Amino acid sequence: MTGKHSATSGSATVVPATAAVKDSPAVERALNRSKVYLLISWSLLFPEDDEFLDYLQSGEFVEDGRAAIQGLDKALAGAGGERATHRLQAIGQLLDDVERWVAAECSNWKLEDLQAEHRRVFSNVITLDCPPYETLFGNDHVFAQSHVMGDIAGFYKAFGVELSKDIHERLDHLSVELEFMHFLAYKESYALCHDGPEKTQIVVDAQKKFVKNHIGRWVPLFSRMLSKKSDSGLFRFIADICGAWMDFEAAYLGVTPQPYSETDYRPATFNAPEGQTYECGAQDRGNELSMLLSEVGAQSFLDKQEEKEEKGPFGTA
Repeated sequence: MTGKHSATSGSATVVPATAAVKDSPAVERALNRSKVYLLISWSLLFPEDDEFLDYLQSGEFVEDGRAAIQGLDKALAGAGGERATHRLQAIGQLLDDVERWVAAECSNWKLEDLQAEHRRVFSNVITLDCPPYETLFGNDHVFAQSHVMGDIAGFYKAFGVELSKDIHERLDHLSVELEFMHFLAYKESYALCHDGPEKTQIVVDAQKKFVKNHIGRWVPLFSRMLSKKSDSGLFRFIADICGAWMDFEAAYLGVTPQPYSETDYRPATFNAPEGQTYECGAQDRGNELSMLLSEVGAQSFLDKQEEKEEKGPFGTA
């Protein structure tokens, strides 16, 4: 048989991405956004070993952050308007502050110094003056918290990711939610190169919903609380970077979250429903950044459009 070959049942033809697609501004934006999300996520975790401290002291944290911000700025092409551009400039200046702080105060730190600084700000238990857990914001009843927790879990499940069991943490921890956005942004870059516009739009829509209904609502208030609690040092810079990044993302994605204010902060103690646990953790990936989320299942959500149509959208609109 000559000419075009028809696809056989159960098989798929992989069409390699062209160089033009791989080098497109859209792919660059997705990859650099993915990097920024991962850097912030990692910086908020309790340091169990020297990996993050080495990354910080070597200058690679600032170097990678600058490269991502500069690459994103060059590829913006007007996306997000002046608001997005100004937020990137602010983050660039904050990375300069981190670099100066590392040189002046952190260059001789040991692991126990970084751990002590983390405990000073976040303590060994859930601190209510800047808790890094979404369900403690705007949900003063445990049933409301369970609803939010279930919605977050729905997003993770829809894209075939689960929480690592190596280090115990909750799935509404800010580091986990930010790494989920890292995952989605990276998946967007892959979809742009390999999956076409329809599947790419699914990933973009998920990012918009997760920012609008989740991190865009509580992270701005958390960032202000963290800035106040830390007062100075690394976590003051991370708080300001995180707040500026959330404002950038809202502008870039074109969404308008309804952020919580100080008067909306009415924390209640979260109790997991009977028989359920919420844990996460970091997996050791050698010299690479630790991953809280691991992709599971033989088939990704992007290959299940028909299931989406039958069961309805994931998350909340």
